[in-house]
Amino acid sequence: MPSIPRPDPAPAPAARRLVVPVAALAGVAAAFAYVGSVDPNHPGHYPVCPFLALTGWYCPACGGLRSAYAVVHGDFGGALHDNAVAVLGYAVCAVLWVLWALREARGRPVVPRRWRMTPAAWYALGGLLVVFSVVRNLPFGAALAP
Repeated sequence: MPSIPRPDPAPAPAARRLVVPVAALAGVAAAFAYVGSVDPNHPGHYPVCPFLALTGWYCPACGGLRSAYAVVHGDFGGALHDNAVAVLGYAVCAVLWVLWALREARGRPVVPRRWRMTPAAWYALGGLLVVFSVVRNLPFGAALAP
């Protein structure tokens, strides 16, 4: 008995496809709003970085909350001083979110093959973060320390 082919389901409307990107944006906006309202420069509001507490060295994320606070308040120079890598990460995430939302709205695959990072690129990114961490803990890299 031959099987009857089923028709492809109709694509979801754009508003329905945008639910997840908009929910992600709302979560990030809520996190930035919280950090913007509770100053991380005053001790006692946030836990201390465990890596900093154990070793006394700054990790790649140290100063990230202070940089987010500075970004929320429009102090981009202060944000870059607190953690330049985090500010770069905020910008990259914003661009990726816009691309994600546009692709979802158009019904295209979220991550095309050509956008995927190779293992070598991931290792290079990890290496850059290690170099950033080492340099910010040396005397000549004090400008990168939070």
